[in-house]
Amino acid sequence: MSAVEPVTDATFEQVVLKSAKPVLIDYWADWCAPCKQLSPIVDELAREYGDKVTFVKMDTVENTQVPTQQGIMGLPTIQIFVDGQVAKQFVGGKTKAALVKALEEYL
Repeated sequence: MSAVEPVTDATFEQVVLKSAKPVLIDYWADWCAPCKQLSPIVDELAREYGDKVTFVKMDTVENTQVPTQQGIMGLPTIQIFVDGQVAKQFVGGKTKAALVKALEEYL
């Protein structure tokens, strides 16, 4: 069971923008090979940091409104939200170490 929950255009505001904890959101699509490589890393981080950070994924094929509003131009994209604002953004595949370093800044 993954600790990473799906988020949609309809639930984005409540789950991400109104979260009391930092939120890491993974924008992905099923046709995106680098997204598939990044997914197990995000799952692993969710198991390790799930008590301090909320981890969510957004399917950009089924949900187009939020990615458009957020200016998501490439996949995978990771955003870290703190207090409803984007604190960090990464485009493309990232190592676990790079994501841990980014998360540690907000814990």
